[in-house]
Amino acid sequence: MAELRFPLVRYSGCGHPVGTAIYMTWQQAAAFALIGLMMAAFVWGRFRYDLVAMVTLLVAVLIGLVPADKAFSGFSDDIIAIIASALVVSAAVARSGIVERVLKPLAPWLTRTGAQVIVLTGTVALLSGFVKNIGALAMLMPVAFQLARKNETSPSMLLMPMAFGSLLGGIVTLVGTSPNILVSRVRQEITGEPFAMFDFAPVGIPLAIAGVIFLAVGWRLLPKNRKGAASIEAAFNLEGYTTEAVVQPKTDTVGKTVAQLEKLSGSDVEVLIVVRKGGRRFAPTDGTELRAGDTLLLEGEPDALQRVVADAKLKLATASTRKSKKELDTPADDRGVMEAVIGEDSALLGSNAMTARLYHKHGLALLAVSRAGERVTSQLRSVRFKSGDVVVLRGNLNEMPEALGELGLLPLAARTIPLGETQRSLLPVGVLAVAMLLVAFGYLPIAIAFFGTAVLLMLFRSITLKEAYAAVDWPILILIGALIPVSDTLRTTGGTEIIAALLSRAGDYLNGPAALVAIMVAAMAVTPFLNNAATVLVMGPIAAAFAQKLGYRPDPFLMAVAIGAACDFLTPIGHQSNTLVMGPGGYRFGDYWRLGLPLSLLVIAIGVPLIAFFWPLAR
Repeated sequence: MAELRFPLVRYSGCGHPVGTAIYMTWQQAAAFALIGLMMAAFVWGRFRYDLVAMVTLLVAVLIGLVPADKAFSGFSDDIIAIIASALVVSAAVARSGIVERVLKPLAPWLTRTGAQVIVLTGTVALLSGFVKNIGALAMLMPVAFQLARKNETSPSMLLMPMAFGSLLGGIVTLVGTSPNILVSRVRQEITGEPFAMFDFAPVGIPLAIAGVIFLAVGWRLLPKNRKGAASIEAAFNLEGYTTEAVVQPKTDTVGKTVAQLEKLSGSDVEVLIVVRKGGRRFAPTDGTELRAGDTLLLEGEPDALQRVVADAKLKLATASTRKSKKELDTPADDRGVMEAVIGEDSALLGSNAMTARLYHKHGLALLAVSRAGERVTSQLRSVRFKSGDVVVLRGNLNEMPEALGELGLLPLAARTIPLGETQRSLLPVGVLAVAMLLVAFGYLPIAIAFFGTAVLLMLFRSITLKEAYAAVDWPILILIGALIPVSDTLRTTGGTEIIAALLSRAGDYLNGPAALVAIMVAAMAVTPFLNNAATVLVMGPIAAAFAQKLGYRPDPFLMAVAIGAACDFLTPIGHQSNTLVMGPGGYRFGDYWRLGLPLSLLVIAIGVPLIAFFWPLAR
């Protein structure tokens, strides 16, 4: 059967020929139509983007654009392992508390909004070069809320600059953002060699620095009346939990004063009672020195309590003095923490944890208690429960709902409770640093380095398996895995050559830098509708073919696509970082362009000359 071909460009509007005709086959027409419909579905937003990608892949297979044996090739691509592993590593680094520890000494000087913006934005940009930028942003958001609360700053003044800072920092290295990883894959397909870990740095570092400087003053463009959505934590409105911890021998906490210990939490935790060996109980003063074996009754919010317990190397006590066989036999990933309210008909009313055999009979370890309008000053094992008390319990998550029902306890809405987690360490940072050095010196490919780092951190319990699986953004992985073979249909059918030919005719009127501007602006414009990963998968091959038609090297054009796709500052939907801060910051859709438009123009103005300088256009 003869191949059907349709002429695309042959005559001008006056009927005069304008050069060689460009023809399109039915396969090319089908590929363009399918991707066009996919983009329309993304813009429509009726169906979630990962479902749209899966349907598109299925249709591409059924009409013969993607061979059946290649349908799932995208899911075996290195990019899937790199992104998933990077998200796990980011979660482990966040869990280590290293960011909070580094920023804690600066807190007393961060009283002005401008200072908070530059420190938080600069920190998130720096972190985003080495962990996934969405992970870096998630690490810093709790710190931003703490600073905003203490200094009566609106979080909306901090969160959007931080989100934009994470995007800027992500373009510095190969692993900071998905577009860089994907564009490296496109380059490998074209030239046989991917971009290296720090190939993006000569362009990315100056852009990140310039962007952070702009955001340090540009935050004033944001509306001042935005109020974020109330969090689960705010809805609880508890008086503060009381927990029990023991000072361990041979630690730096021995000999410190109560005031020094409370300072570790930023004064968010108060030492209510000290119980010395021999049973002596007393209310301490700020100057009371702590001794090994002291039992401390601490009051505060769960995250603040956990910071003190971890940083001071205290041992969190429970109402039970020894672990039961049931807890020892429970897999670590099944152990967790829940909050519950003592109901009016609870079997625990009037009893304490010891007499109710809460631990040995029901497998529930009492970690903390909160009582409205009253401070709890008894040790946990002696607290007699009252109706309305809120308790933090640790046990087997699979069995806890049934146990709570038997005891007449009402579970509260799920929220993250760090109390009772293992002590934080610098191991995630150390393992990540070693992995980055091995990549930088060429000893390991990037996929193996990140995969190995994630495996080691799970093996060493820096992050549990359950937390690791929760950290992975599965819809994004599905999107990328499904779109890799779909986007490749433009190349396999010759569609990229057609687009490049059309662009090259416009290129007759553009010099090299102007062509780079056009590609970068096109990537920026498409990203809010396609998602940054999909933008690179579609635009990357087109940009490379366009460069070849014009007689230029593909590298600068691929760099322009990566930066344009990574720097979506105009909407909340083009990148997960922008979406993440929308609710907490109380932003509206139209707020993003107020700060994002001038920043986008800055990226174009600085980025294009930098690309042309470090990645020359001429072959």
